Amino acid sequence: MRKLLVCGLVAIFSLTFLNAQDENTTMPISFGVKTGVNFSDIAGDDVESYNGRTAFHFGGVVEIPICESFSLQPELIYSAQGSDYEDPGESGTAKVDYLNLPVIAKYYPIEGFSIEAGPQLGYLLSAKFDVDGEEFDFKDDLKSIDFGVNFGLGYKLENGLNFSARYNLGITNANDSDELDGGAEYRNSVIQVGVGFFF
Repeated sequence: MRKLLVCGLVAIFSLTFLNAQDENTTMPISFGVKTGVNFSDIAGDDVESYNGRTAFHFGGVVEIPICESFSLQPELIYSAQGSDYEDPGESGTAKVDYLNLPVIAKYYPIEGFSIEAGPQLGYLLSAKFDVDGEEFDFKDDLKSIDFGVNFGLGYKLENGLNFSARYNLGITNANDSDELDGGAEYRNSVIQVGVGFFF
């Protein structure tokens, strides 16, 4: 499944690049990298014991200009998510890591500053409870595919350095087990603050 997803993503990126180059030869495609901090949580029913996790993300991005004030930005991002939690007599961290593919529409009302939004497909890489130094795998209790939407702002300098702040809201229930918290609804909720560079 993982190999199939990676091959599909590579194909999508390749086709997008070729089409953009044919239609927009005067506005070059920009390749870049990004990294930053995640402030993630688990939202949904009966999840009061979850109170957020601070982690990280990193990956590659491509900005494809459509016109002077609008572009598309597909990304391939490793994202460490989940939440710390506290139950009576027990506390720990739910570490839930995804390989995410956001496709972000960027509108530039003024030079350098962008308003951003777009869908996201996530593939579950791992899911572990860390309780008192011991880890318990619960990947089989979660759905392998997660869908979300992104909203955010960005600012890009002429030298390629750029900054972003984004909120990702999961729109599907990630819980795939009636035994995990009694079948409570889980939705990923992540604020990302990042820095990147276009080459």
